[in-house]
Amino acid sequence: MIKMITSAQAANLIEDAATIATSGFVGSANPEALTTALEERFLRDGRPCNLTLVYCAGQGDGKDCGANHFGHEKMVKRVVGGHFKTAPKLSQLAVDEKIEAYNFPQGTLTQWFRNVAGKKPGVITKVGLNTFVDPRIEGGKINKKTTQDLVEVIELGNEEWLWYKPFPIDVAFIRGTTADENGNISIEKECVSLELLSIAQAARNSGGIVIVQVERIVKSGSLHPMNVKVPGIVVDYIVVAEQANHKQTFSEIYNPAYSGEMNVSMLSDNCTMPLDERKVIARRAAMELIPNAIVNLGIGVPEGVAIVANEEGLGDMMTLTVEAGPVGGIPAGNLNFGASSNPEAILDQPYQFDFYDGGGLDLAFLGLAETDKHGNINVSKFKGCVAGCGGFINITQNTKEVIFLGTFMAGGLKVEVADGKLHIITEGRNKKFLDHVEQITFSGKYARENKQQILYITERAVFRLTPGGMVLIEIAPGIDLEKDILAHMDFEPIIDRDLKTMDLRIFREEKMGLGKILNKRDQICS
Repeated sequence: MIKMITSAQAANLIEDAATIATSGFVGSANPEALTTALEERFLRDGRPCNLTLVYCAGQGDGKDCGANHFGHEKMVKRVVGGHFKTAPKLSQLAVDEKIEAYNFPQGTLTQWFRNVAGKKPGVITKVGLNTFVDPRIEGGKINKKTTQDLVEVIELGNEEWLWYKPFPIDVAFIRGTTADENGNISIEKECVSLELLSIAQAARNSGGIVIVQVERIVKSGSLHPMNVKVPGIVVDYIVVAEQANHKQTFSEIYNPAYSGEMNVSMLSDNCTMPLDERKVIARRAAMELIPNAIVNLGIGVPEGVAIVANEEGLGDMMTLTVEAGPVGGIPAGNLNFGASSNPEAILDQPYQFDFYDGGGLDLAFLGLAETDKHGNINVSKFKGCVAGCGGFINITQNTKEVIFLGTFMAGGLKVEVADGKLHIITEGRNKKFLDHVEQITFSGKYARENKQQILYITERAVFRLTPGGMVLIEIAPGIDLEKDILAHMDFEPIIDRDLKTMDLRIFREEKMGLGKILNKRDQICS
């Protein structure tokens, strides 16, 4: 029989200087009762201290939940994480040089747990080469306090690889829905399965302990073996949490469309976007769609691509995937990000990233925070503030065609689309096209070497990455090349000899006839 304990008792089991791994993806699958109790113990007793925290995806609500429970000086000595934006308390400790901190690709960390479980040599992959994770650049180190190299360049078969080194896990904090009396765990009400099993096996095979937060306990034999995600043989303790600390996401108590309990009618099928700069960008990006495309959409501006496709009656032209594991359906946003409504399948996150890393995606539409003359993109660090790379590096290095989407300028930009033209009403304060980005999250050099197709789409200009550099290939109607584009760039792009005007149908209120545009393009290409 497995040991049933309270969250406070679980917190008391954690020793100083332990290495602890936690599950979670933004607001989903976080063992909130366990991390809350651990924080309460530290604030009361000053223990446990000097912890090493390891996690894959960003975990938190941007305020107090998730990894923010570890955001206290002396509670944590070191953090190895995939994303920090939703855990500002933790990232601030790193910025203030209070802790050692590493930011590694999210997908690689999910695979790293699996390899630690199998006593394999960490992860050997090309993911991260030529980015800030490459030890010849920054080695994934967030601050000066962080000095130990946890990733190394090695050579195998006359090729360069990155070796993410293994280390043991002492404690696993994970969560499921139901535990039976033998500790078998099912996840029927969760919206993602993540790397729960890999974390549990990594801790168990490291000689550590596995503590699982669940919603309920049932008798042994009650769970169908095919529904058991984590077997009781790797589980040490079970904590039954109250609903307040066991919501499906930080935004919703339970949405049956996320877990696959039922399919629901989606209002987004009839959703439309106003004709503004975001829609202009999304429409131009949608012109890159191909039939039956397998796609990853970033949050923010890239989400508009799906909305435009639905407006044009082509929503079924692509299968949307989310790095957390959902395949198909409609990805959720904000604190529900990671979940999808009406998914066709939900994969374990390491296997989703195996698919991504192997080139399984046809298209990726991702954010354009800032870029430079080399085609590099930075989405991970700005003016010293650490957001983190998340799955961005895995996705951008291995997708056949990557389209970066964002406004040309940032900070106060106001535009108007009228009379079939784009008008700049108030120019943005901050440039996005720089001489050098602050941090390399996407390497233009690596993309060129691997002959990826890379586009940068803004509301007023479209650029393509070529062996010779960044080439301006299209400008919006109503835009002056010198005044509205070149004057706001730190470098002079190559200007295509056949510089085109962006398709005029993008700038009209009526539907643009995307299906006809794509059919004509495909006929020309064939």
